[in-house]
Amino acid sequence: MTQENCNPNGISVPNGCFFGLPYSVEEAEFVFLPVPWDVTTSYREGASLGPQAILEASVQLDWYDFDVPNAWTIPLGTLPIEGEILAQNGQMRAIAKQIIEHLEQGGEVDDAAIATSLAKVNQACADLNHWVYTQSQKYLDQSKVVAVVGGDHSAPLGLMQALGEKYPNYGILQIDAHADLRQAYEGFTYSHASIMDNALKIPQISRLVQVGIRDICQAEINQINDDSRIILFDDWQLKANTYEGMNWATQCQQIISHLPHQVYISFDIDGLNPSYCPHTGTPVPGGLDFNQAIYLIRALVKAGKKIIGFDLCEVAPGEPGDQWDGNVGARILYKLACLTQKPQLKI
Repeated sequence: MTQENCNPNGISVPNGCFFGLPYSVEEAEFVFLPVPWDVTTSYREGASLGPQAILEASVQLDWYDFDVPNAWTIPLGTLPIEGEILAQNGQMRAIAKQIIEHLEQGGEVDDAAIATSLAKVNQACADLNHWVYTQSQKYLDQSKVVAVVGGDHSAPLGLMQALGEKYPNYGILQIDAHADLRQAYEGFTYSHASIMDNALKIPQISRLVQVGIRDICQAEINQINDDSRIILFDDWQLKANTYEGMNWATQCQQIISHLPHQVYISFDIDGLNPSYCPHTGTPVPGGLDFNQAIYLIRALVKAGKKIIGFDLCEVAPGEPGDQWDGNVGARILYKLACLTQKPQLKI
């Protein structure tokens, strides 16, 4: 199917592409990179199945967008979900679970009993990061925009690194329940809980603005206080501001004011209220509602910021037949893609 014979008012046909869009990766201006990986998940697994869940649910989405006219004509391409990576994830996840169980039973990260296993998992995660980096670099070199579809929140590090080679300065807008500033959490160098600690090692990242955070440790608070690049808008303060009369539009402007012109969006689905993502790996009460998150992204675009890429992570499906998490993820994904490309805007 091609754009010429594609009916935007008809039924989306499952074709291996997100939303059933008819564009090949070669002709696309924008590429979705699925990363089915959740090796280091510390609570509930399942995010490795997120890309497939979003893909399956995405064909139920209508292509009309209230902000971007003729959004369906934007050539969004989809890379295949790599079965080899998913298989490797299963093998490494089994080993990681044994390590986590050892720690939960009172063991230490540096115990000789888990040294070999820990090294194996860390190497596998490093290899995965390198694969994401090379894939991202390939398409960035073709002047395409790349978005990672996770997988757990460790998945997009390679894309962030590749963007650092393309842009001398950019900021990250992180929507998340967690700060993800742990240093090698549970011994895993590339833990999902360490993504922002690792990201801040990329010298081109000049600012990290965190929104919706509500589950955090003391060491992370200390790092936030000590690193002038990090600006925290925790969920407690956002809600208190609202209860005391500050509207969300004003709060969004405050958030956006701390970001440079070029912005990468890192969207962990657990930044939303768990009613939108009940099966995510580490759900936390509170959070943004769906439209709050969308309004923030719209406000970012309206302020003239340039979205240079993004990730959507930690979507995990429920029982077979339960497509709610995938449905919500698909709608976040489409909105992010449309607002990133934004050939025209009505907002």
